[in-house]
Amino acid sequence: MTARKLPPNASVATEGEGDKLIAPAASRNAAVLCDLLERTAPPSGRALELASGTGQHISGFARRMPGLHWQPSEVTVERRASIDAYTRDLPNISSAVHLNATAPDWHKTIARQDLVVLINLLHLISLPEAETLIAEAAYVLNANGRLVLYGPFKRDGRLTSDGDQRFHDALVQKDSEIGYKDDAQILAVLKDHALEPIEVVEMPANNLAFVAQKS
Repeated sequence: MTARKLPPNASVATEGEGDKLIAPAASRNAAVLCDLLERTAPPSGRALELASGTGQHISGFARRMPGLHWQPSEVTVERRASIDAYTRDLPNISSAVHLNATAPDWHKTIARQDLVVLINLLHLISLPEAETLIAEAAYVLNANGRLVLYGPFKRDGRLTSDGDQRFHDALVQKDSEIGYKDDAQILAVLKDHALEPIEVVEMPANNLAFVAQKS
């Protein structure tokens, strides 16, 4: 993943107990994301979270969906240590692995999955990186496996709130290659890679979740 210059509010995490890091955004949205996945994820099989961050999300997912075996991933040592601190006592989750979700061919290093989840990353990477990530996720999914993408997006090419406009502008000012992606753009990329969108869910704080299934 290309190192990106980000505004201070783009990827915030503070120190918690031991190796645990605490991301305020993850604390806020963990419950609604668990609700979303509990409704849309397959009941059993293997699940991969890309860019697992602090580990707050995936620890909640593993508790709420014990029929799935979860694989967290991250690029930084500190965040992998945080993930493992949150999850080491859960029986249905593996230790975090190093994985750059924007790199070509990462699917060759990961077992086939029934679910791939990505939370709050697409606005922090370039469009070509996002396309690579989705293509690789499609490769790693079993037939009828599902991909869930969550985060802030444009609607029909427009930013729909003042807060989104300010955040998008702050991202682009730091790095002109990043910023909010358009919902239609994401739907087109999914279809290009045999991922059939089955639901686009309006989420709290003006976010969207895309749920797609591999043909």
